[in-house]
Amino acid sequence: MLIGSFLTGSFSPSLVAISLCVAILASYTALDMVGRIATARGRAVLGWMVGGTLAMGIGVWSMHFIGMLAFELPLALGYDLTLTALSLLIALASSGFALWLVSRAQLTMSGVAMGALVMGAGIAAMHYTGMAALRMAPGIDYDPYLFGASLLIAVGAAAAALMIAFRLRRHTPYVRLIRSGAAVIMGVAIVGMHYTGMAAARFPVGSHCGALPGGLTGDSLAYLVLITTLAVLSIALVTSVLDARLESRTAQLALSLQQANQELTQLALHDNLTGLPNRMLLSDRISQAIQNVLDGHGCFALMFIDLDGFKPVNDAFGHHVGDELLRAVAQRLRVGLHGHDTLARIGGDEFVLLVALREPSDAMAVAAEQVNRLAQMFNVNDHDVQISASIGITLYPGGGDDQHQLLMNADAAMYHAKSVGKNGYCFFDASMNTDARKQLQLLQELRLAIELNQLRLYYQPKFDAASGAPVGAEALLRWEHPQQGLLLPANFIELAEKTGLIIPIGEWVLNEACRQMALWLEQGFTDWRMAVNLSALQFCHAGLVASVAQALARHRLPASNLTLEITETTAMSDADASMGVLQQLSTMGVDLSIDDFGTGYSSLMYLKRLPANELKIDRGFVRDLQQDSDDAAIVSAIVALGQALGLRIVAEGVETDQQQDFLTRLGCDALQGFLLGHPLPAQAFMADIQKAKAVIA
Repeated sequence: MLIGSFLTGSFSPSLVAISLCVAILASYTALDMVGRIATARGRAVLGWMVGGTLAMGIGVWSMHFIGMLAFELPLALGYDLTLTALSLLIALASSGFALWLVSRAQLTMSGVAMGALVMGAGIAAMHYTGMAALRMAPGIDYDPYLFGASLLIAVGAAAAALMIAFRLRRHTPYVRLIRSGAAVIMGVAIVGMHYTGMAAARFPVGSHCGALPGGLTGDSLAYLVLITTLAVLSIALVTSVLDARLESRTAQLALSLQQANQELTQLALHDNLTGLPNRMLLSDRISQAIQNVLDGHGCFALMFIDLDGFKPVNDAFGHHVGDELLRAVAQRLRVGLHGHDTLARIGGDEFVLLVALREPSDAMAVAAEQVNRLAQMFNVNDHDVQISASIGITLYPGGGDDQHQLLMNADAAMYHAKSVGKNGYCFFDASMNTDARKQLQLLQELRLAIELNQLRLYYQPKFDAASGAPVGAEALLRWEHPQQGLLLPANFIELAEKTGLIIPIGEWVLNEACRQMALWLEQGFTDWRMAVNLSALQFCHAGLVASVAQALARHRLPASNLTLEITETTAMSDADASMGVLQQLSTMGVDLSIDDFGTGYSSLMYLKRLPANELKIDRGFVRDLQQDSDDAAIVSAIVALGQALGLRIVAEGVETDQQQDFLTRLGCDALQGFLLGHPLPAQAFMADIQKAKAVIA
């Protein structure tokens, strides 16, 4: 068809539609590749850059090539191989430049303008180089207005593509949907540029294609280009999708790792049982509080809280009840606290409360409230439990220079609160620190007492009440301190029990007493018994029965020559557990004595079941026998009870003849006290016995 002096061409609708699809697909691939480049690191950046350049360049070039193949003239057409390849290289160079530009950390408006000019020029150069590959003779004539419009569209499309690609390179909500819409816009813009450029081309009548001989021709070539292009774009997209899935899994793993780190941080800084801050987090909070005060913001109090009566609850009802009680205590202590206060559990039944104050005097009200709150009855696992709290308070500024001193001083104040009756609070005073240092020094020396052979056993004799014959001795512990001289148990036993040193000390006492009794046995005193006191902590220790068996075996002492004394309170604190331990000792043949009888809270039902051989009347009842008729009545009742149960009755603390006569007439089996014999080392023990036999006769 001829219009004026130019040939009129037509377009294949199917190929036009295909070119539009390829343009959109290429745009989407380019945008997706930009996202991959933005999130990649190291060598992966170069890999995605090269892959993206190939996918985008081939895709855009293919769109233009298919669009040119869609153009039909009333003459055969072919394409010069060299110029066609050059147009592809221009497409790849333009694509590479675009990807490099949008992968920068920042993209300024001047950068967009320059990039749009360069990329637009590249797209136009690719298009018109592809047109030149026809090698038309005479040459193609271009409408200047449409030619200029195609250049403006190319630059505008490049600018829009750069801006969109830069903004969509990071993952945002609905990124795929937005990317798809942007790809449609970019694809339409690229197609618009191409067909505007095609519309600008005018072919004079009589033109012929110089590239036809030996050039690229045929519809089969068009479809081959289409298939190759779709394959390249598909591979790129599949690779991108797989990478996106890998990235998603990596993100999930990173999230899981973050959550795990948060859990580890929680475990590292919080108490597992109560969820409260632990010692490490408390240390950080105290440092912050000190700095806050130094910056001129008020003051704070550090309160060391120790529960009174927690151990008996734990022993009586089991650790699970003890744990529930600690959780309940933590909940009560939290009540009324503000966001800037810190309640921490630093171990066992010890809590520390850090409270910001307006005035130092406000600490008293806070401490009193906590004491009253914890004194109220707890119901734990259907058990009504009554405990209390002793609180030591130190203030900052004034109560210490750093967190170590503050905690140490609050701890000293807490121990002072316990010593004056418990269930209360006490502010730190400098004198308490002196006492605390003395206690710490004494504890360090006590730890070495066994190793340095400073512990001694003194023996107080027991006599048959009726005949006056010696029936054995009670082993009593002494500490021969190198500076303080001979110390009685009252000076160090409580400290040993608090620190757990009572266990190794108790084992030493048991072994030494068995060793001495074995020597007396060799001297012919076969009917004697050696009495050894067991502390509450020692009695509850899991290795007690084994320790007794080992001591007897080591010194070849018959079990019947050993009497173990436990207090009534210890035996009855958990009667069922005590029953099991005492039964094992009784089966072994060891003699068992209930010490300080009458001062505890015995149940006669349990007392009847306990495999005890002896009741020991507390010295408190014996001391006032002549002045207090109630004591005489109690002693008479204990003797009658013991006789009814078939138990031996031993009275300790006998210091006068009147006490001796009264107890003998009541029917006591054995007597012990200063009237009859003082505690002495083994070397002086026999001489004192001879003297006591003369007195009792």
